[in-house]
Amino acid sequence: MTTTADLHTLTGAYALHALPDQERAEFEEHLAACAACADEVAELAAAAVRMGLAVSAPPHPAMKARVLDRVSAVRQDVPRVRPPAPSRALTRRLGRLALAACVAVAAGLAGTTVWQHTRADDAGRRASASRQRADDLAAVLSAPDAASRHVRLAGGATGTLLVSRSRGQVAFVASGMAVPPRGKVYQLWFDDSGAMRPAGLMDAGRVTQAVLLDGSPRGASAVGITVEPAGGSPRPTSVPVALMELPA
Repeated sequence: MTTTADLHTLTGAYALHALPDQERAEFEEHLAACAACADEVAELAAAAVRMGLAVSAPPHPAMKARVLDRVSAVRQDVPRVRPPAPSRALTRRLGRLALAACVAVAAGLAGTTVWQHTRADDAGRRASASRQRADDLAAVLSAPDAASRHVRLAGGATGTLLVSRSRGQVAFVASGMAVPPRGKVYQLWFDDSGAMRPAGLMDAGRVTQAVLLDGSPRGASAVGITVEPAGGSPRPTSVPVALMELPA
């Protein structure tokens, strides 16, 4: 059994997901009643995200071209089986069948190549958008004018809002949030004088994460979190599980 004094020293290990199951359960029970540890976990989680983003490196833009070139240059070897010698009539029939099969295979390969190329282009665009979003998130977390506010959420979870007014962007770092029900997702909102404006979705499978909010914080006084159907909603369909004032 871990003592209370020991539990106070586990904030760093908890923020980095380095606790065994039993100690994590004990610490989360302690976290629900210890504001000091909750604040420290939120700060450490935000720092861990900043450090991770600072050393991350996107793949080189030429990697996609090299992979596609390599795929087109490598062919799969077929098993080498010596069949019995066919008759002359059978050879002629097989020749015609082989020609027809080659035409069909060539047409199929052409279609497959176009499909694979289209998927590769789509994947490249998604990867580029993901890299840009990660760069923007890192820029907000490390912005010289970034103002932060630490908040306690339901179930012992903690969150940190970071606002860069010079960039006009907001990031939210969550730690220890409960996984939403199946088919649901946490959705973020800007509170514009009581009118909720969609600001993006959180990853339903992660309890600790950093999210760059969609849109500008201009005109907003707070950020809300609701539980919405997978894919999000144009307007809130549930009571906010959290409503956090934006730091000045």
